[in-house]
Amino acid sequence: MSEVLSAWERLMIARMADRPTALDYIDRIFTSFVELHGDRSFGDDKSIVSGIGLLDGEPVTIIGIQRGRDIKENIERNFGSPNPEGYRKALRHMKMAEKFNRPIICLVDTKGAFCGVGAEERGQGEAIAKNLMEMAGMNVPMISIIIGEGGSGGALALALADRVWMLENSIYSILSPEGFASILWKDSKRAKEAAEVMKITSLDLYKMGVIDKIIKEPVGGAQKDVDFVSISIKENLVKELKVLKEKTQEELLEFRYRRFRKYGEFDYI
Repeated sequence: MSEVLSAWERLMIARMADRPTALDYIDRIFTSFVELHGDRSFGDDKSIVSGIGLLDGEPVTIIGIQRGRDIKENIERNFGSPNPEGYRKALRHMKMAEKFNRPIICLVDTKGAFCGVGAEERGQGEAIAKNLMEMAGMNVPMISIIIGEGGSGGALALALADRVWMLENSIYSILSPEGFASILWKDSKRAKEAAEVMKITSLDLYKMGVIDKIIKEPVGGAQKDVDFVSISIKENLVKELKVLKEKTQEELLEFRYRRFRKYGEFDYI
């Protein structure tokens, strides 16, 4: 039975230092994974891990936002906040997947895209926007899973997919509760209150139709039994990709279009 936790408590679990990373899941779910590097323009952003692997014997393209497992790796991975070249690397591999008719699996875990001066100079906003535009028209099946934090456009840039799932204790939001409280109420100490108002949990977003599936976690978080969560993700991926592969390219594109257009129909008043 699922734990009854507040939004803030789930956020704290999502932020745990020992929460499984994208590579932890890639190692357990996929076989023969080969990482590919670089955006062929500026460099290789290590906060995004991207490559080709086998899911139950079938080739797929896997793209994950990777946080570090310790301080040294976090610095190397930029704490899971991608630069523009990371999103361009991801898009390059998506286009490659489209060329060879491979499904795309995205694992998302980021506070948001990196907002440094260099990132802005190299076109951070354009890189995210282009990913959204291109993903909307990809003619292969795409599934995105929020495995930890899904923050702002930095997460959305890998989440415009046919199916968007969340792990039970992950969160998905326009910005952090601290940022929300600081902007709206001029008081970052009201972050716990903001977390409830923002509707950032998997259950909240499932009820609103923003995501399609919640993948259960052990009590205390995914780090308590990474193998259990990995098996659940794999089983759901195999099952769902069979459904998506049966659709024509036209059906995929039409469904994806309608899926995201419906958000404009929400009545928030």
